[in-house]
Amino acid sequence: MTKIAPRVAASLIAATAALAGCQAGDTTPPPPRSVLVQPAASAPQTGSIYTGEIRARHEVDIAFRVGGKIAARLVDAGAEIKAGQPLARLDPADLELAAAAARAQLVAAESEHTTARTERERYAGLVAKKFVSQAAFDAKDNAYNSAQARLEQARAQSRISGNQTTYGTLSSEFPAIVTAVLADAGQVVGAGQAVLRIARPEEKEVAIAIPESRLAELKAAKNLVVSLWAEPKIALRAELRELSPAADPATRTYAARIRILNPPPEVRLGMTARVALDSTAESTLLVPLSAVIDAGQGPLVRVVKDGKVATRQVTTVRFREDGVELSGGLEAGEQVIISGAGKLVDGQEVQAKPATTPDRQR
Repeated sequence: MTKIAPRVAASLIAATAALAGCQAGDTTPPPPRSVLVQPAASAPQTGSIYTGEIRARHEVDIAFRVGGKIAARLVDAGAEIKAGQPLARLDPADLELAAAAARAQLVAAESEHTTARTERERYAGLVAKKFVSQAAFDAKDNAYNSAQARLEQARAQSRISGNQTTYGTLSSEFPAIVTAVLADAGQVVGAGQAVLRIARPEEKEVAIAIPESRLAELKAAKNLVVSLWAEPKIALRAELRELSPAADPATRTYAARIRILNPPPEVRLGMTARVALDSTAESTLLVPLSAVIDAGQGPLVRVVKDGKVATRQVTTVRFREDGVELSGGLEAGEQVIISGAGKLVDGQEVQAKPATTPDRQR
């Protein structure tokens, strides 16, 4: 067996130790941690949406001013009518008989008045010549005054009966649209009983119901937008015109009327419409719900800047289904860490990987 000189052995041992020490000191550091990021973007202005129906602001039930049997109905629901256009007629027989009776009473009253006036004039001459007493003249004078009063009454009754003859034809005082038929030909109706419902088409509104928990939101809404179910591309500006002071006893909601500003011809009565409330006036940023954390010092998000983690104290506006609205502490476009932000610390090196946005996860 070959023997190694002590000096050579010592050199080998030193070289081996140096090699081992070199390997222990050159350990490769771990790669940066990968994190999912998403840029902070402006939040879409969204609010509550309520479904309602297009209604006319002025909608009334019209009726005959006298009772009778409806002889004819001249319009149907949906008809566009003009001012003064006949809409329905009553059987004129009874009205004409009443007018004839009133005219006959007027003729009788005129005859009585003429006789009473002649008697009074004759007795006035006789009392002047002392042929009759003053009491006899006073009696004729009272009879004349009574006949004159009955004549005025008969004239008034004759005018009323004449008017009632015209009341047998139902018409509207303004152009409108018939929205409902409440009585038909052959039906006997009383004075004031609704026959037709008409609406003036100039001003259109949306009738909606508001739950009591959303009244403050409706009153604070700065922008109201009306869209039609049949024409979804049409967006119309609107404003709150009327809000009921009391809740409906059955639904426990408050009736509201939203007036449409400058409605186009496409907006027709009875159409289904949606009213969108936008109560957020300030510009906000939207980030995912998982990006906002609270480490005991208020809400914060962590972003990636120059390959390292940085913390941003933020102010939350509201939590939505699609994320959190932030009004301060964050700038648009910053890369927000959307997962595992609570396990990171400031200054930690990370590798940012863009997350797939919800609209592309299909």
